[in-house]
Amino acid sequence: MQESNPQLAWLQQFSAQSQKQLQQLMSSNGMNQEVTRQLTEAWQTLMQHNLDNPLHWWQSLGQLQQKQLQLWQQWLTGEGASSKDKRFQDKSWQEQPIFDYIKQSYLLTANFYDELTADAPLEPRQKQLLNFYTRQFVDAMSPSNFAHTNPEVIQAALESKGQTLLDGMQNLLNDLEKGRISMTDETAFELGSNLAVTPGEVIFQNDLIQVIEYRPSTAEVSERPLLIVPPCINKFYILDLQPDNSFVKFCVDQGQHTFLISWANPTAEQRHLSWEDYLERGIFKAIEVVQAVHPGDAKLNAVAWCVGGTLLASAMAVMAARGDERIGSATFLTTLTDFSDPGELSVFIDQEQIKHLEQRVQEQGVLSGRDLAATFNLLRANDLIWSYVVNNYLKGKQPAAFDILYWNSDPTNLAADMYSFYINNMYLQNKLVQPGGLQLCGEAVDLSKIKQPCYFLSTIDDHIAPWKTTYKGASHFGGNVEFILGASGHVAGVINPASKNRRHFWTNANRDQDAEKWLASAEQQPGSWWNHWKTWLKRRAGKNIPAPSQPGSEQYPALQAAPGSYVKVRL
Repeated sequence: MQESNPQLAWLQQFSAQSQKQLQQLMSSNGMNQEVTRQLTEAWQTLMQHNLDNPLHWWQSLGQLQQKQLQLWQQWLTGEGASSKDKRFQDKSWQEQPIFDYIKQSYLLTANFYDELTADAPLEPRQKQLLNFYTRQFVDAMSPSNFAHTNPEVIQAALESKGQTLLDGMQNLLNDLEKGRISMTDETAFELGSNLAVTPGEVIFQNDLIQVIEYRPSTAEVSERPLLIVPPCINKFYILDLQPDNSFVKFCVDQGQHTFLISWANPTAEQRHLSWEDYLERGIFKAIEVVQAVHPGDAKLNAVAWCVGGTLLASAMAVMAARGDERIGSATFLTTLTDFSDPGELSVFIDQEQIKHLEQRVQEQGVLSGRDLAATFNLLRANDLIWSYVVNNYLKGKQPAAFDILYWNSDPTNLAADMYSFYINNMYLQNKLVQPGGLQLCGEAVDLSKIKQPCYFLSTIDDHIAPWKTTYKGASHFGGNVEFILGASGHVAGVINPASKNRRHFWTNANRDQDAEKWLASAEQQPGSWWNHWKTWLKRRAGKNIPAPSQPGSEQYPALQAAPGSYVKVRL
């Protein structure tokens, strides 16, 4: 017993120190003063309600105490319990009585807080903040996140004679230097070597974009070329990961003469890049380049993802106002055009929070990509934060190599003026769906004037572009719209290679009903949505023509090999 006390003291000291340093690592992405004020106010309101109406409070507290007493009795009789919670899957959480008790006691308390905040008699905004940040606190306090209450960590430390703890501390110090939590083995990937390797050339660049033309892999290509517009808040290579899960390669192999916009990673000196710049010198310029290089039809087909889709919808609305029909069809992947309900992201969106953030962004010249990534990670904290805390810092392991997580750890900035326009006009005021609500490039825009056929792919577990909201947004377009709902989330639901044919998706041609009824009567289809989209696009791609033998043209010669230089700029 005497020998175990120093070990326990060391574990407690290590746990406290690692938590302190972890807070330092995450502090730049923490709550601002306005959120703290709102959250404190919500808790005070809830506590006052409990004081004014003590019966419900005492009943809830009494039920918790009763459940804890029952748990204590079960523990005394040696009755363990398994849990479906991924944090407690290891058998040691069940087989070792003290840790089984700690686990179950925590889960009971967590459920108590869930019920307490769910039933809180607050205004919707207060309740949303209270629910979200209480869940953040409860998740952070999980016994799995502390060395001295996690049996897996203790066992590993004992077996390695403390080496795992030393390795974990070194991992934490390395991440403190990087300013972010490592989610994957970043040494395992290199752009142009084993990621973003679809052959192609950069054929145009300005200060905002590089345009990549991919080399055809078929003798013939479709008459209409394909232009891909990725999101500007992420790197484009999520669409061109490794060959077996590259959407770009899939398009090329289907005989599509494929072009792609690679956005610049803006610096503080580019603070004045505007939403209109992204249209005029981004999308419109890329269309001009594609038409000058491609030997076929004057029209092209476009594919866009996330905020790239919001930009494409804006561009098409401007083009509609001008009578410009150079885009023949458009595909929108997990794209918000109606921002009336942005889902869990709305916890970060209100006038006061945006005002606070805009001040910081204007001072810095950009919205930091790291801050943006940290915000998205908070929406799935157990999976995208705490699981890596346990693996990397407490168990001293290196994260596994995973291409999507490498991409997720490679964020981009948003220019200050572009961000200010985006957050205010889209998220706060929802102007894009209001006919004439926005003046862009000298035109009053109206989505209902977009008459081209459009394909909308949303995903059922998307926490960034909720599918019911994207479904609502699709109804504002004036042409024929096909809406498809995929399985999984914002990224994994899109990157679902046809070759693997995993998961499923839902189709339903009847869109004259709300989202819930649409899904209830939809038909579930097995496999990847890629094949469904391929058939849809083929009907709009024109006849086949000989594939070009050389990249670019005299006006737009090849400048450098894909993936180009802009995508390689890291924060």
